[in-house]
Amino acid sequence: MEVWGLGGSEAWTLGARRHKRAGAWAMVAAMKFAVALGALNPAFFEDAVLEAERLGFESCWLPEHLVLTDDMTGSPHPGQDHPPIPPTTPVFDAFAMLAYLAARTSRIRLGTNVYLMGLRHPFVAARAVQTLDIISGGRAEIGIGAGWLRQEWHAAVLDPATRGRRLDEALEVCRRLWTEPVVTHSGEFFRFDPVHFEPKPVQKPHPPIHVGGESDAALRRAARAGDGWIGIEPDLETVSRAIARLGELRREAGREGERFEVTIGAALEGPDAAARLEEAGVHRLIVRPWRRSPQAIDGLRAFADTFF
Repeated sequence: MEVWGLGGSEAWTLGARRHKRAGAWAMVAAMKFAVALGALNPAFFEDAVLEAERLGFESCWLPEHLVLTDDMTGSPHPGQDHPPIPPTTPVFDAFAMLAYLAARTSRIRLGTNVYLMGLRHPFVAARAVQTLDIISGGRAEIGIGAGWLRQEWHAAVLDPATRGRRLDEALEVCRRLWTEPVVTHSGEFFRFDPVHFEPKPVQKPHPPIHVGGESDAALRRAARAGDGWIGIEPDLETVSRAIARLGELRREAGREGERFEVTIGAALEGPDAAARLEEAGVHRLIVRPWRRSPQAIDGLRAFADTFF
């Protein structure tokens, strides 16, 4: 895997990164570093992504919701009940925004963290993913999740108790649309006669699917149907347990030999922390090295100086 050096177009491998600490040179291998757009005011998206690409960040990731209800309960963070965002938080269509950013960039990968695929008909979801992948030249990374905001499902006149099953079925249909010439389906939630879906995505067999969530159901879905797993800022012990559990579940599913990426959100204290996470089996860290959005560019540069 390659990234781009500061201010130039000559690619260099992440495995050759060096970090100076305690007066000695130490190696950090193929960790991928990504930018958390959800922690940024949307007015700064474009400038931050352009600078992140210039600095050599591997990807940027954007969360999404259809709506945020006035009455919100629950949280994506395990053990927490208070929503992490207010209902007035600005939200954009993830694929429209990422398609715009794709047109403004050429190398950085573009991810959803996470797309609520179960809230959409699979025709809509498959078309959104396909369009982003084609426009970006094969740079789409698709994070999906069942969703934590039950009221959002009620607002969409859908039963939140079915969200896991709807997501599983929607993903199954999307995969078939992305890979098969003609698709027909008869399931619990979606039924249709033979349809054609063209063109197919650039990436084969389709863009990587990263399943978000730290519940056992989410880990099972990631092991069974995902190309990767996304965790939300867990500590090292939690990450290690999740990775061990994913290994067990993937062996049970007969998928232990297939490529699989572990991505987590992380607030890093330094290269040592990144190295410990890498040793635990993490492949990508989504970071937000700023306190306030106007500080994002300087924060990205300082992070790159430390980690790149």
